[in-house]
Amino acid sequence: MSDQGSYYQRDRGWHPPAYTPDYKTSVLRAPRYPLLSLDNTISETTGPVFGHSMLGPLDNDLIRNYAKDGDAIGQRIVVYGRVLDENARPVPGALLEVWQANAGGRYRHKKETYLAAIDPNFGGCGRAITDSEGRYSFRTIKPGAYPWPNGVNDWRPAHIHFSVFGHAFAQRLITQMYFEGDPMIWQCPIVRTIPDKAAIEQLVAALDREAALPMDALAYKFDIVLRGRRSTLFENRPEGN
Repeated sequence: MSDQGSYYQRDRGWHPPAYTPDYKTSVLRAPRYPLLSLDNTISETTGPVFGHSMLGPLDNDLIRNYAKDGDAIGQRIVVYGRVLDENARPVPGALLEVWQANAGGRYRHKKETYLAAIDPNFGGCGRAITDSEGRYSFRTIKPGAYPWPNGVNDWRPAHIHFSVFGHAFAQRLITQMYFEGDPMIWQCPIVRTIPDKAAIEQLVAALDREAALPMDALAYKFDIVLRGRRSTLFENRPEGN
């Protein structure tokens, strides 16, 4: 927040333009008129209380938190990192929610149309709260790539969606995490809307063999920076966290 009690605005020179015709849905969703700057009201700068105490012991374990008969199918991974501000200071107590496709590239959603099979033991969502040092971690399976009706043969690279929720209504930011070494990242029409290669690279989680669980799971490190020149790219709203 600024000294006046308002949230910092997004650096629009760092983020992709709203209108990018190669990403088809942006044509209809992009603003057609100049944006308005509105002061924050109490409803945006206070609450809600999202219930830290309501998290269950398996909320950050997507391999098991939906399982009915055995673990989820797929390559087992651990994703971990820190939530930081622009000065590399930790952000404690932030709620992270994640959702993703299964190992075959299919989401558990009633409107999902991709023909890949549903995994009965994988729900595809979880959550965690950052500790006093801004750290988080969760266990999951590596999601599969999937086709989408943007172009004739467009595919989304493997990715995990992140929602970062702070301590007020306006403090919710959404982004996507990709995986180191995936050539499909650079072929994705959504990724190509980002004009700066360095910004794209900040969305790519690094493989960390030192943090891998022997005979169990590989590990990927993904830090989230909320503001400043090294900010992670967020996709939902012009207000920062």
